[in-house]
Amino acid sequence: MRRKASLILLAFAVFCTALSPLMRWYAFPRLAKIPPSQYQTMVLEAKNATLIDYGTMQAKTVPRLTVVQTLKGDVEASEKIERSAGRDVVVWDGLSYIVGPDGKFVSQIPERYIFDAHSQEPVHATGESVDGDPVTRQGIEFKWPFLTEKRDYEYFDARARITRPIHYKGTEKFRGVKIYRFEQTIPWTKVPFPKKLPVQGITAESIAKTGTQMWYTTVRTFLVDPTTGAPVYGEEKHKEEMRGGTLLGGKEKVTAFAGDVKMREDYIKSTVDLVNSQRTLVLLLTAYLPWGFLFLGMLLLALSLWLEARGRRPGEPEATAAREPEPLSA
Repeated sequence: MRRKASLILLAFAVFCTALSPLMRWYAFPRLAKIPPSQYQTMVLEAKNATLIDYGTMQAKTVPRLTVVQTLKGDVEASEKIERSAGRDVVVWDGLSYIVGPDGKFVSQIPERYIFDAHSQEPVHATGESVDGDPVTRQGIEFKWPFLTEKRDYEYFDARARITRPIHYKGTEKFRGVKIYRFEQTIPWTKVPFPKKLPVQGITAESIAKTGTQMWYTTVRTFLVDPTTGAPVYGEEKHKEEMRGGTLLGGKEKVTAFAGDVKMREDYIKSTVDLVNSQRTLVLLLTAYLPWGFLFLGMLLLALSLWLEARGRRPGEPEATAAREPEPLSA
């Protein structure tokens, strides 16, 4: 019985030990993915920002600008692209919507971002766009890959429609969470005017006819949870200028927008709470279950060997069979 039990324990030990690397290197890359129906909102603020008045073409200081960023998954579109791409795909319809201190519309830039649900790499398909213009993204946007590494990544800037490195700057603590700091600088770059502007009669096309151009630069910072790859905080030192042409009334340039845009405090808290809950699921597949199965396999192996060793020990001496009496000789 001991030998039979030890063989059963040995079989379970081999099974658990083999399951440990399979859970980490086979199951995790296939199970960890962004759901196609995800919806999220982030609100950022720029206090004492500079904003152009399109009526007078003068820059003025406003007490606060609010940037509302939304990402909404399009399940139907993702399923359609998946059939041709042959992999799990997520389609996000994003919108950056800026309002002034009076709640009035300032500008907006919609975009459609299509990417691999597991790796976050861009998937090039019909509909990939920024402000209605087709683009071909390179690099990540909005989110880092699961198990983010301490290295630089290529990051797509939607305002400039270009990809530039975003640099790893170190590891630190933020609201009790270990994060990786990433920073990207976009130098002064000529960019298109938003297609929707706040003043009736002024459009991107009418401004282009005057010869006036829009130029943009930013320094963006993200604090990223390395387990989930989700940013828990974002900030941009953002500046846009209108340069040249006849629209500025002889001025060389006018600041269209300038401000230090930071995530609002209530959204920081909700984002940190959300990331903490998602981190547990990722750690379950990458650490808790693999190490747990490995430990259980080693424990079962030790128990199996112990039972086998006990089965081989000499036990009590067996009783000698009683000999039948021999017949007496005559």
